[in-house]
Amino acid sequence: MPLTAQQLAEELQIFGLGLECEEALTEKLTALCVLHGQNEEVMLGELIAFCTSTKKDCVTAETLNSFEHEFLSKRFSRARHQASKDSGHAGARDIVSIQELIEVEEEEETLLNSYSTPSKGSQKRDITTPETPLTKRKVSTRSPHQLLSPSSFSPSATPSQKYNVRSNRGEVVTSFGSAQGVSWSGRGGAGIISLKVVGYPDSLTGSYKSMFQKLPDIREVLTCKIEELGSELKEHYKIEAFTPVLVPAQEPVTLLGQIGCDSNGKLNSKSVILEGDREHSSGAQVPVDLSELKEYSMFPGQVVVMEGINTTGRKLVATKLYEGVPLPFYQPTEEDGDFEQNMVLVACGPYTTSDSITYEPLLDLISVINRDQPDVCILFGPFLDTKHEQVENCLLTSPFEDVFKQCLRTIIEGTRSSGSHLVFVPSWRDVHHEPVYPQPPFSYSHLPPEDRKRVLFVSDPCSLSINGVVFGLTSTDLLFHIGAEEISSSSRTSDRFSRILKHILTQRSYYPLYPPQEDMAIDYENFYAYAQLPVTPDVFIIPSELRYFVKDVLGCVCVNPGRLTKGQVGGTYGRLYLRRQATEDREGRRSPCGAVQVVRI
Repeated sequence: MPLTAQQLAEELQIFGLGLECEEALTEKLTALCVLHGQNEEVMLGELIAFCTSTKKDCVTAETLNSFEHEFLSKRFSRARHQASKDSGHAGARDIVSIQELIEVEEEEETLLNSYSTPSKGSQKRDITTPETPLTKRKVSTRSPHQLLSPSSFSPSATPSQKYNVRSNRGEVVTSFGSAQGVSWSGRGGAGIISLKVVGYPDSLTGSYKSMFQKLPDIREVLTCKIEELGSELKEHYKIEAFTPVLVPAQEPVTLLGQIGCDSNGKLNSKSVILEGDREHSSGAQVPVDLSELKEYSMFPGQVVVMEGINTTGRKLVATKLYEGVPLPFYQPTEEDGDFEQNMVLVACGPYTTSDSITYEPLLDLISVINRDQPDVCILFGPFLDTKHEQVENCLLTSPFEDVFKQCLRTIIEGTRSSGSHLVFVPSWRDVHHEPVYPQPPFSYSHLPPEDRKRVLFVSDPCSLSINGVVFGLTSTDLLFHIGAEEISSSSRTSDRFSRILKHILTQRSYYPLYPPQEDMAIDYENFYAYAQLPVTPDVFIIPSELRYFVKDVLGCVCVNPGRLTKGQVGGTYGRLYLRRQATEDREGRRSPCGAVQVVRI
């Protein structure tokens, strides 16, 4: 029988403990009992022991939070781990696994019953009344802690010590825009949300055969990219004609080409070459002297228009570098619907610390989602990281696919009460998924019918429209890849992140670097079809190992939310506040992204 506020106060008074906000704290204590599967008497005893050991004389909301994070999470996770060890070699079956087997058997029995005839009256059937109708699938009432069972796939599922003792949870580390008056809570499933993948010409919806490309096909894709961007720059800057790169000229000439390196090493100011296009230069190359350029920023694979002097036809002395031109922004239609405001939460894996496989940060993120009820949650991989030490050392007892499905089920069923729409973006670091770029969406055939309208699996990269606000999404660490290859020179202070983001938007590609980083396996035929920017996104989510930030680049709000975990400690996630602007600024456009915050988990 649950404790009342009066009984709780009386019990605590026996031990000289006071109680603030009796009703609220009683509800919180009852919720902890359900969460950790304990009765009220046991939980009350643990609370009294905790207060005595920490010398607390009054039970407050802060005391209960400390009790939950510093004591309960360690105590009961240790108990679950010990129970799994005591079960011997059959320990992969814990109480959660047994419950799952029972559910499967019940579903099979229900399926068989549906095919039975009235003459077989011995079959069991549930009694249904108007008050208790029979549903095809019962809504899960188990907490995320019960849905996710690390001991079922790892013999060493011990909690992370450094993560549990962190003291800065919930801290806002950076912000953008005006956050005054923003409650940072959405409407969950109450609002009207229109999610639509913006493809060019189509979006990637399934897996494909990779590793069948030929070098001429790769060359064809790169050539088309040079010619298309060259045509746009020629029209924008009113250039009469491009000159072949190897033609000697005593007067300044304008050349079109792609930046390359004259060796296999890293690009530097002395090793820059310009690879001409096929139409004007037949793919010829010419070394470039950058000494006359006061400001420049270049990387291998960048399509550029240069002006300079090539007196001998063997070296171009560059005197001017034309800036790239971004695509126009998306224009919302009536199909995108109308909205006053939306909250979007974004988080990027890994979702567990490097020294533990218990997924405590993921469970904390689910608690945040249930508390704030964002309208849309965008979750980037990796969900089971190839770089995790238990994956690298082959310590998991279950297939990678099964561990991933258990994580996915925990997120979907654990956030069902919030009603938030979920968008899953894969990563090449997802150990169970296809490590090719562009990366097809996750496939999950066990998605419950009641969740199909609110769960969306998209590819990496992807352009996603949320009520007419276009999000550019990629889990690939573009900032790190391009930053390692970029060279620049400037007479004034220049922001490196802004330069790289500007390159991505003006090159109109989610991965403009060529050759790509060694870890990247790019299928260029599908890259040309699915990895180009169809429009300039209103918001660009670009997770990276580098420091979190929020920047406005060419009118696009670019967000690096960081990763949910950084080694053995907790990381960060992002939250965005969207509002449709009724008025426009002097330039004719206002960003629909009103405010952004990056928060510690």
